[in-house]
Amino acid sequence: MNILKTSEYLSAIDLNPDSIFVLHEKIERKLTAHSHTKGQLTYVQGGVAFIHIKNVSYIIPARHYVWVPLGLTHYLEVRHQATVIRNIYFYDQGDTSEPFFQQLGIYPVNNLLLEMIIFTEKWNGNISADNVVPFQFLSSLKNLLPQLGIKAFPIALPTTNNERLLPIIAFLARHYNEQLTLEDMAKRFGMAERTLSRLFQSVMSISFLQYLKLLRMVRAIEMILQTSKSTSEIAYATGYNSLAAFSKAFFQLTNIRPSDFGKR
Repeated sequence: MNILKTSEYLSAIDLNPDSIFVLHEKIERKLTAHSHTKGQLTYVQGGVAFIHIKNVSYIIPARHYVWVPLGLTHYLEVRHQATVIRNIYFYDQGDTSEPFFQQLGIYPVNNLLLEMIIFTEKWNGNISADNVVPFQFLSSLKNLLPQLGIKAFPIALPTTNNERLLPIIAFLARHYNEQLTLEDMAKRFGMAERTLSRLFQSVMSISFLQYLKLLRMVRAIEMILQTSKSTSEIAYATGYNSLAAFSKAFFQLTNIRPSDFGKR
């Protein structure tokens, strides 16, 4: 497989607005924030990934794909070695009539969609309408997405460049497994509780406790998918005092039990 240079890769995607661009790679590109004139489907096979847009980070678990609408500035992060990163960039004809294609979403991959995505690995680069069979196959894959992507994966972790919150967010990222309270954090960073609470709400549109809960769930999903820890071990490793409390919090956010999530 020829590996395009990053500059060539980004230019080639949008070169032909009516084509479908396909790229399967066993490398992780370190891309800065960018956008495309085509909608993007990305499936990371064999690893958990994150997609970052302005002030929000979304987790992409195993057996899920992300749809990125055209024009949305973003970048992808893979924290562990992935088997293959599968990218398909679609022309935008007809997208405005289908709400699915207008917003970023992370959706589960069922067996049908997985087989179709893997089948596309025989193609790379621009696929135009003149290349009838692959173009029709890829177009059919795109047309199926709104029917298959009924329920998006719900976990999005807010981010910020706010100078007052940055050291607090960094501390939480290192100590999320500890018993942390708003009072403790306010004292540690020399703020009143009320000030810190308002800062989270005004800057991140989320409470301190909601942010900590989301952060713990993100770390829990990574552990479920990328370690051999038991559910009980993950519960305590993410700061919960009991398996029951962890399972309840996980289910409230994902509508899936943590034990079932790993199996799926």
